[in-house]
Amino acid sequence: MSAGETTVSVVIVSWNTRAYLEQCLGSLTSDVCAYPMEILVVDNGSTDGSVECAKERFPHVRLIQSGSNLGFAKANNLGLARCAGKYICLINSDVTVLKDCITRLVDFCEAHPEVGMVGPRVMGADGKLQRSCRGFPSIWNMTCRAFGLDSAFPRVAAFSGHFLRHWSQEDQREVDILSGCFWVVRRTALDQVGPLDESFFMYGEDMDWCRRFWARGWRLTFVPQAEAIHYGGASSANAPVRFFIEKQRADLQYWEKHHGWLARQVYFAVSCLNHLLRIFAYACLWIIRPAESGEQHFKMVRSFQCLRWMFSSLVSSNRLSGQTGQ
Repeated sequence: MSAGETTVSVVIVSWNTRAYLEQCLGSLTSDVCAYPMEILVVDNGSTDGSVECAKERFPHVRLIQSGSNLGFAKANNLGLARCAGKYICLINSDVTVLKDCITRLVDFCEAHPEVGMVGPRVMGADGKLQRSCRGFPSIWNMTCRAFGLDSAFPRVAAFSGHFLRHWSQEDQREVDILSGCFWVVRRTALDQVGPLDESFFMYGEDMDWCRRFWARGWRLTFVPQAEAIHYGGASSANAPVRFFIEKQRADLQYWEKHHGWLARQVYFAVSCLNHLLRIFAYACLWIIRPAESGEQHFKMVRSFQCLRWMFSSLVSSNRLSGQTGQ
């Protein structure tokens, strides 16, 4: 099949990430995608000049202005509804795409019609691997995470089932979850699975979407021959504690959607234990390593605030249930 027969739509959601967005758009050339390509940027109400920069420097980009911060899923769905490609590439604004990356991902999909979603090997700005593949969360692997067993015994598959630390991510493999920082999705699979669940504001939508792809019989594959750089945390850096809580909220929402009552209660307890253990550990490190006290204090406060939010949500939920039952 010739390159001209396939169109790739690239959708990028941006919120106050002007410098990263400029770098991302600059990387999207024919060197990374040999197929005809359209680029859509969905701006989530940025106030840092991102819109003006995109208009001035990249006039070929289709700009969609949401007018406010709609969250990751809803903003991406705006782009999905307006793109025309046989393959849709969803990329975070803080990603730089490397040579032949999208070409190799699309080539792989063309050769494997049973695959509905693929993702590349992702590296950080320091050149080190970022773990962009995960296993579906379970009570067991979340308990291992709470007690730090996945970090203490990274090469033991039984303890590292969620973050897959035992796997080097150097070989091609089918995986449960591909990180939402970089997806290539087949249009026919998207039509069956449907768009991202907009009830997830930020985080969690990747676990949910990947689970839905598998449920409809589509395979997800990690393709390390394709590579990209992900700087990470560009939007969440604007409010780190808030987004830390948002991640916990999304995890609870995922369990609410996909698991039964008992599993949800156990997961809630494991999550509370996770934050309690981290508060204790960071407090100890704060005392032992005074030179790093600032970082340890921040992490301790972050876990404390998240734990407080969880209990306040539980109290509110119980109060609402009591009123409903009257």
